[in-house]
Amino acid sequence: YANPILAAVKLCSMFSLSYFSGIIPDKNISGFKSMCFFNIFSNFHPFFSLQYKGLIQLLLHFKWKWVGLITVNNLDGGHFLRILEPLFLKNKICSEFTARFDKNQHFGSISGVIDEAMSHLSIFKEKKAQAIIVYGENITVMWLASALLLGVYFITDPTYNGTLSTSKSFPMQIFHGALAFMFHTKQPQGFQNFLQTIKLPNKKRDGFISSFWEQAFECTNGVCQGEEPLESLLAPFFEMSMTGHSYSIYNGVSALTHSLHAALTSQSILQAMESCKKEVIEHRMNISNLSLIHLFLKLHSFLQRISFNNSAGDEITLNEQGKLEAGFDIVNLITFPNNSYIRIHIGEVNPHNSLGKAFLINEERIQWTPEKVALKIVEQICLFSLFSNMENCTVCPKDQFPNQAHNECILKTLNFLSFEEPLDITLMSLALLFSLVTALVFSIFIQQRDTPIVKANNCNLTYLLLVSLFLCFLCSLLFNGHPNKVTCLLRQTTFGIISSIAISSILAKTITVIVAFLALKPGSLFHKWVGQKLAYSIVWFCSFIQAGICIVWLSTSPPFPHLDRETLHGEIVVECHEGSITMFYCILGYLGFLALLSFTVAFLVRKLPDSFNEAKFITFSMFIFCSVWLTFVPTYLSTKGKYMVAVEIFSILSSSAGLLECIFIPKIYIIVLRPELNTRDTHKSYFPKH
Repeated sequence: YANPILAAVKLCSMFSLSYFSGIIPDKNISGFKSMCFFNIFSNFHPFFSLQYKGLIQLLLHFKWKWVGLITVNNLDGGHFLRILEPLFLKNKICSEFTARFDKNQHFGSISGVIDEAMSHLSIFKEKKAQAIIVYGENITVMWLASALLLGVYFITDPTYNGTLSTSKSFPMQIFHGALAFMFHTKQPQGFQNFLQTIKLPNKKRDGFISSFWEQAFECTNGVCQGEEPLESLLAPFFEMSMTGHSYSIYNGVSALTHSLHAALTSQSILQAMESCKKEVIEHRMNISNLSLIHLFLKLHSFLQRISFNNSAGDEITLNEQGKLEAGFDIVNLITFPNNSYIRIHIGEVNPHNSLGKAFLINEERIQWTPEKVALKIVEQICLFSLFSNMENCTVCPKDQFPNQAHNECILKTLNFLSFEEPLDITLMSLALLFSLVTALVFSIFIQQRDTPIVKANNCNLTYLLLVSLFLCFLCSLLFNGHPNKVTCLLRQTTFGIISSIAISSILAKTITVIVAFLALKPGSLFHKWVGQKLAYSIVWFCSFIQAGICIVWLSTSPPFPHLDRETLHGEIVVECHEGSITMFYCILGYLGFLALLSFTVAFLVRKLPDSFNEAKFITFSMFIFCSVWLTFVPTYLSTKGKYMVAVEIFSILSSSAGLLECIFIPKIYIIVLRPELNTRDTHKSYFPKH
């Protein structure tokens, strides 16, 4: 029967049926036996690629990047791993372990399950997977993994048909909160009413149902009345709703019915059946393979064109390859103390949805795994062992963590740059010290405003630069203490705008020097640019761009206070979340651009005549400024918690101090210690000519 069976396999595979071992064209023909095996657990459907895509989307949705794999130890399990592992690699999902076990073994008691589980104990010891993907059936392994790997989430595949255990003593609570991909299902009209009418049949007629009935209703002495209601049984022993597997079979039978109806009205099928009948008569029940294959191909052609609405309201249409493009339901398993469970529909993977919406999930409907009993302490979740305190295992809240003895939850400490810490006291002291020094320099320049050294390079820009540096030192104080909404909004933007004013003032001073020098040449066009207007325009324009960046940042993704409970063990980092890290680096990038431009211009004019040689000090100050902020980026990214804030404060103070020292200390030296050089006659002689 090899060739006819191949045709039948093609037919059955479209509707979850593995194969036909034989076909009976006529009930009077002996020698043929009708058997259709529903090997759903290990059968691969044509649309299973959608399952893998949905599984990856589910892991990415919940950010589960560290998972474990449990599969059956057969060809199907190997195929599952070969398909899934490249997808893990592509999506940067890591597999901590892969365990392969035989299919379900049936035990008379829970002790049998425990005995087998203990033989696999070493596989799951010390594992830290966030989720476990279970392919196939092995209740023992799932029980063991659920006991050892606390805080993980189970994800089962559609081949796991949901009949988790037919033993009423099996602890179904271990599956609470599990997520499962199930074949799409919908309830046909009248299905539950049909189940309610089922009574115990004649035992000789159907021994399987009789045996099930006796076991389900625990009939005494194996004698049942036959009137017991099926709806009184609890899942997993019996479910009144149609499962995805049954729904696939239901659609398959419906499709065959519609196809046969269409075929029986087709002249070509009638001719093929007549040909088969003649061969039966002529050869006395020996049908040629050729005629039978011809009959199957005719019927298969009708199946490929079939399209109808079933009684559940779903449209059943086969694609161009003659395959049913069905999706998957994502369900959440909820268990109850009476050892029953229900499935809650929480999402779907539907190939018919619009692009980007094939994967849908509703997190609000999910009930996650509660506290579980552990055989061994794993991570920071379970505080007691199974044998010492089985019933008191507690999950620590997110703001707490277990102590070393794992018998108490300790409140996590807040991590921020507190005013009482020595590090913060040191940084604040430096900020105040530099502010006082800047204020002192400013007062000296005001007192000496009529001297040549103060007038030499646009005293108004000098005053603006000193005020900007003074505010830069003070704005570092916004980074100290417990972050709040106001400080988070102000600290980065305030520093960015004030620093841009300081750097643009230096740039304006340097450009003013160039213009003034060029204007000395007879007939120069730069003569009309000499004056305060050019300098103020440069400062205003450069600062306006930085202010625009800050306004865009605050209006789109403003910074806000945030509690980071995951980064540091035993600590909650109280931080200002930047909102948009891109805008933060745009501010730093623009400051770097202004500093680099000032450095370039100052470097080019450093050898101008003596009266204009402030460019030498500007060149060196810009070099220090750029060096500080170039080293800031990698240091900032490599630190966590309050030390990130300390790094930024230190960068602000050191870069501002570099500007103050390089530009103003030489002038203060002349004003305070060498006043004889601060005259119109001697000023030029102080700086050697080049």
